[in-house]
Amino acid sequence: MKLFPLIALVGCAVFAGCASTGVAQHGANATPTEKCRVTTEQEIASLFERWNQSLETGDPHKVVDNYAERSILLPTLSNKPRLTREEKEDYFHHFLENRPSGRIDLRFMEIGCNTAVDAGLYTFTYAKTGAQVSGRYSYTYHWDGSRWLITSHHSSVMPEKKY
Repeated sequence: MKLFPLIALVGCAVFAGCASTGVAQHGANATPTEKCRVTTEQEIASLFERWNQSLETGDPHKVVDNYAERSILLPTLSNKPRLTREEKEDYFHHFLENRPSGRIDLRFMEIGCNTAVDAGLYTFTYAKTGAQVSGRYSYTYHWDGSRWLITSHHSSVMPEKKY
């Protein structure tokens, strides 16, 4: 019987420690002081639309405004990873020449604490040439306290021809 109070005390201490970490409240990706922004798949899907609308302006500066300062672009039509704002603007300056517009064909999302991944398949139609190109994509977004920004963007042409 003398063991019961000790076991109860240890159990309460363990339970109290778990409750104070914040992990149970915020998920595995959160630090104890980080406040997670609640979002939805619809909101994350709208980020592609925001990016696509910036493409349609033809202004590389507006496109790059969607990217966090510390971000990477692994583009479809270039072997060079784009890390700086200037490198991204250079890529989009050339990419925008054919007036692209994107459409999502298949989407997978994963949402975490202040981060989200949107990956799948998309098709670009180029207004200048009428050409269409299908590709794979992945966007990683981070909530910076006031808006969602792209931290990683990978895009590649589909490797197999459609039959």
